[in-house]
Amino acid sequence: MTTKATGAETNTKTKTSTRTSKSTTPDTDTDTRYVALLRGINVGGKNKLPMRTLRDLLASIGAADIRTHLQSGNAVFTHAQADPGRLAADLEQRISDELGLTVACLIRTGADLRRVVDANPFPMDGVNPSRFMVTFLSGPVPLDKLAAIDAAAYAPDEFRPGQSEIYGHFPGGVHNSKLAAQFSDRRLGLTASTRNWNTVTKLVAMSEE
Repeated sequence: MTTKATGAETNTKTKTSTRTSKSTTPDTDTDTRYVALLRGINVGGKNKLPMRTLRDLLASIGAADIRTHLQSGNAVFTHAQADPGRLAADLEQRISDELGLTVACLIRTGADLRRVVDANPFPMDGVNPSRFMVTFLSGPVPLDKLAAIDAAAYAPDEFRPGQSEIYGHFPGGVHNSKLAAQFSDRRLGLTASTRNWNTVTKLVAMSEE
């Protein structure tokens, strides 16, 4: 996410959902299902990273049963590694080594992504899911920094904190939202990457297949 949450996905016309696997079959009794969220790739001709390349890079760090969604850096996979933070660091390093790109990566377990959906504090009746966002963070939500935001000043845009994510509703769209700009790395002191509700729920479904 840039300082205006431009990592958010609002164009669903370029959907892809592709699977690849390692040569060995994963042990589903021990491997964990993960979701990778890359930030700021394939935007405006910058940080080009084809999804086939992303699948290859994930396989090279030991991932299996890899599937990607859209062109903006979403992948579901299994891995024996128990630490998603370590996986994210390994993927960032591999992207840097192989492509010379600096790309922030957040990795959540499929179970944690399900928690995010189930814990949504907003009633979704009448809400356009392409304008409802989840900003995923690399650590717990900094409640002190959110408390400094005058939420009323940004109406009708609104937000609610989760555990390590922020839910936001932007009726007029996220790209021109001054509230969305508050959820940047610089302001929160954490790595942040935003997805719209369509993408979040699709990734949950993929992780549970």
